[in-house]
Amino acid sequence: MNRIIGIGNALVDVLVRLDSDSQLSDLGLPKGGMQLIDDNAQKQLSLRMKELEPTRATGGSAGNAMLALANLGAHPGFIGCVSDDETGCFFRDNCHATGIDARLITRQGLSGVANTFITPDAERTFATYLGVAAQLSADDITPQLFEGYQIIHIEGYLVQNHDLIRKICRTAKQLGLQTSIDLASYNVVTDNLDLLRNLVTEYIDIVFANEEESAAFTEGKSPEDALQEIATMASVAVVKLGKHGASAMQDGIEAFVPGQRVEVVDTTAAGDFFAGGFLYAYSHGASLENCLHMGTLLSQNIIQVIGTRLSDSVWDKIRQEAKAILSKT
Repeated sequence: MNRIIGIGNALVDVLVRLDSDSQLSDLGLPKGGMQLIDDNAQKQLSLRMKELEPTRATGGSAGNAMLALANLGAHPGFIGCVSDDETGCFFRDNCHATGIDARLITRQGLSGVANTFITPDAERTFATYLGVAAQLSADDITPQLFEGYQIIHIEGYLVQNHDLIRKICRTAKQLGLQTSIDLASYNVVTDNLDLLRNLVTEYIDIVFANEEESAAFTEGKSPEDALQEIATMASVAVVKLGKHGASAMQDGIEAFVPGQRVEVVDTTAAGDFFAGGFLYAYSHGASLENCLHMGTLLSQNIIQVIGTRLSDSVWDKIRQEAKAILSKT
């Protein structure tokens, strides 16, 4: 089995379930949006959220994918940047507790927080404070960080730091690692399209995108056409279709797995857990279809709970189903 390490923004998810949309208005947050906030806004929001009984968990897109892999028993790693503050210690301790090899860069300041508000319709609204998570730089990337791993999974938000993501991709290629990326957000894709297309063509082996991201990456193509275009640039292309399932293509062969009907409580980390499940199967040499089955298995379970914490009994069931999926390879 190939071992996997993720790299991305080291964030702690602070999740609150709201009773109505009006509470978002009271907080000054546009529903369904994601806005970055500064130090002062984070301090004020933190005080307000204490009244709403928040829950915490390690987060960030790549961090969530590694959490899924850890619970499957894959012993993944994670590269990110935190402070030595209480939030940073929480992130580090939770990585250790869940079996993630946390290769963390330390900076002075405040660690990153993803404030997440979940309305009754399960839609998420984010107020994200990046803090020192955004201070990960190209100078931090050394071959030693990747030692012991064969696949690196990159959080798409890192593309906003052009020097950083180039250094990650070049170092991975020099070391012979396979490189995976989740495109993260359609607006990030649009704002960095030329660079992303170049990186995918030159360095990236596996691309994960949802319908909006795949359309942005291919300048408006349908999910089916986007899948085919991305597959001409990367070894493996994956397009997530929400409740309708997911498609993938490799070496001209296409696979599709339909979605499953489940009660949706919170879509936080659905795509991240999908990537984690897919990569877990991929690292075991599974077929493209079974990789999609694994991704779907993880995503359909995580959307039935708030945040990224599944019970031990649910994880036991997932691991049994994962074993059955891999046995078909």
